[in-house]
Amino acid sequence: MVTNIVCLVLGYLLGSIPFALVIGKVFYHTDVRKYGSGNLGGTNAGRVLGKKVGALVIVLDALKVVLAVGIAQLVSGSAIATWTGLICVVGHCWPVFAHFKGGKGVASTYGFLLAISIFIFRSPFYFILPLIMFLIILYLFKFVSLASITALITSSLYITGTSQIMDVNQCFILIASWCMTLLVINRHHSNIQKIRDGNENTIKWL
Repeated sequence: MVTNIVCLVLGYLLGSIPFALVIGKVFYHTDVRKYGSGNLGGTNAGRVLGKKVGALVIVLDALKVVLAVGIAQLVSGSAIATWTGLICVVGHCWPVFAHFKGGKGVASTYGFLLAISIFIFRSPFYFILPLIMFLIILYLFKFVSLASITALITSSLYITGTSQIMDVNQCFILIASWCMTLLVINRHHSNIQKIRDGNENTIKWL
């Protein structure tokens, strides 16, 4: 029990590391929260500090979830590892080190998908299938928010279809997956409204 709690706390603390804020302040003397959308994510960091910084933040935000899940899997097991990944994304969205105002969780969510593919299911399809769906929706509609939500729904549906519901561990993993999907939908509620209103930002390079 103590080990499980330590894993969850570690996941939250790792998720709370605001790489966009750290890199912006240390290397550019800029608080990215004061510009653009104000989010501590890779998209806003790229908008404020440049594409290379944005890409670096995205990679680091994803890897902190992979690290959290990997550690939890090593010392506790698959169910706790999955929940540790979820809590890590929660930490990214509401970081204790940045007054509980973080990013929307897109990069960290893909870190979660990569982590469960590597450590939990040991199959690339749990990452590849949501990624393919993300790229298809992004190409068709040009909305990153819609593509992200669709990818998470695809992931949870795939996990549901391949899980043995009567297995307790897999049941906990399944619940964590759907909680992740609901979290991402909640974080993008304003984007969903913008899509309905017809004024959501689209990407220009597709």
